[in-house]
Amino acid sequence: MEEKKDIEIQEDETQKQTEQQVENPSVEPQETENKRHKGRRAHAKALEEAKAKFAELNDTYLRLYSEFDNYRKRTAKEKLELSATASAAVMKDLLPVLDDFERALQNMEKNGNEADLQGVTLIYNKFKSTLQKRGLEEIVAIDCDFNTDEHEALTMVPAPDESKKGKVIDVIQKGYKLNGTVIRFARVVVGN
Repeated sequence: MEEKKDIEIQEDETQKQTEQQVENPSVEPQETENKRHKGRRAHAKALEEAKAKFAELNDTYLRLYSEFDNYRKRTAKEKLELSATASAAVMKDLLPVLDDFERALQNMEKNGNEADLQGVTLIYNKFKSTLQKRGLEEIVAIDCDFNTDEHEALTMVPAPDESKKGKVIDVIQKGYKLNGTVIRFARVVVGN
């Protein structure tokens, strides 16, 4: 019996709630609307956080990619420069031999042994052309303006005329470049 009463009470309460909803229909839809807005706000907030995280990760990726690209370019450039100037030490060691060849040729021209002169000239030309193929070039100095990037002034002498002032008058020791980089400065006499 008590169960019947409980069931009747529950039915009455359910009927009252239904009547309230019919009489005041705006109460439940408003609550539902508020729940929807809260859900949308939470979704929008999560979306904004995801966009911010994406932007941060994208920025980090771009920076790392740029750093790696710069590193790759720098190492490639260093390898190229190293290969271009790797033989600089060997070339520097061979320059005195080249100088000795030139002095020997000058002495042989003075002494007059024609057969020896031709043989040594052939060897000298072959040696010089081999070095030139490897990137060695002589610095032209005589009658040029004095340039501290290529010349080393050992002495200054009075210029024979005005046009020779500030110009190289004599070369004491030839200078050389290897692939555009000076490996030995030309030692010169400059007109003053």
